[in-house]
Amino acid sequence: MARGQLAQGTGTYVDLDLDFTRNPATNDISFKKDENAIRRSVRNLVLTNFYERKFNPDIGSGVYNMLFENITPLVAQDIKRAVREVLEVYEPRVAVLGVNLVPKYDENGYECTITFDILAIQKQLTISLFLERLN
Repeated sequence: MARGQLAQGTGTYVDLDLDFTRNPATNDISFKKDENAIRRSVRNLVLTNFYERKFNPDIGSGVYNMLFENITPLVAQDIKRAVREVLEVYEPRVAVLGVNLVPKYDENGYECTITFDILAIQKQLTISLFLERLN
């Protein structure tokens, strides 16, 4: 089954659990399903840098590079645009409703809240990430 594929006859999305936890019943790698699979995919796309995926170097948001800039409204707009674009291009299972960034000056990062609809099941989800540069 391909990444993010809709499992036949079930109406659910299934992705590999990238934590590579073991399913105790089957002794195989666990899967993320439905909302959890899409949440993980959205998070991974936002946090992926360009050229990080060896055979897909174009996949990425570029957010990490922007975190080295001073926290300004212009940089926040660029991050919002980058998050929206990566999801619109590489996550066809969702429709982005909004990206909200709150600067956290003392922590040198942004609190990012992404709201989106899962298209196949018509459900709205919100995820929050703290975007900070790693030293």
